[in-house]
Amino acid sequence: MQGLGLVAISYDAPDTLKAFSDSRRITFPLVSDPGSAIIKRFGLLNQQQDPKSPSFGVPHPGTFIVNRGGVVQSRFFEDAYQERYTAATILATRGGAGSGAPVTTETSHLTVRTSVTDTTVAPGERLSIIAEVGPRPSMHVYAPGKHSYRVVRLVIDAQPWLRIHETTYPASEVYHFKPLDERVAVYSKPFRLTRDVTILATPEMQKALAGMPTIALTGALEYQACDDKLCYNPARVPFTFTLTTKAIDRRPPGE
Repeated sequence: MQGLGLVAISYDAPDTLKAFSDSRRITFPLVSDPGSAIIKRFGLLNQQQDPKSPSFGVPHPGTFIVNRGGVVQSRFFEDAYQERYTAATILATRGGAGSGAPVTTETSHLTVRTSVTDTTVAPGERLSIIAEVGPRPSMHVYAPGKHSYRVVRLVIDAQPWLRIHETTYPASEVYHFKPLDERVAVYSKPFRLTRDVTILATPEMQKALAGMPTIALTGALEYQACDDKLCYNPARVPFTFTLTTKAIDRRPPGE
């Protein structure tokens, strides 16, 4: 795959971690960090906890990707402890694909393959929608930049149970439109857009989602394509992903 290993670190005692691992059939290592030494070294100690509280030592939850030399390459953290990146979302930042069946659409300007990283979700999980776009020969669409052209967008429809994050754009290229001696940021080669969404974990949304066995995540790729002579009418390629919902696992470690 991507040559990655997985280790989870907690301030819990080894017996607690073993009970948790056995009950969830976890196969990767769970490391006990007595006194939160590793947690403190990475600057993750939650200082909002009362030092006299049994929960003192708990870290801010998150994920690091560390290379073989021990150097942190990237990190994934949320402000609210109930919210977490899924493993598939983290892998998507490294070029990973979605877990469900992709939706492929061809237009006269481009081909777009849209997928979602997770098809089963719980409140608080952050997942990614991925659009892999291939402009047809001689075609280009517009990237963000200092211009007034319509930028290609990955649009997610608003839902009461959803927080929508900003789109991640790759590096663009410069297109020289010779008749106007104009240079504009575009995409004329295959590129990839990702946009994260978080399933809300507020008590109200958890209650609402408990009565919704599936939810529909909808949106579209919006763009305006041009070639060396013409700009075509703006276009919209819609998508829909049906996600299965699950409740947050609140079982004690040994159950």
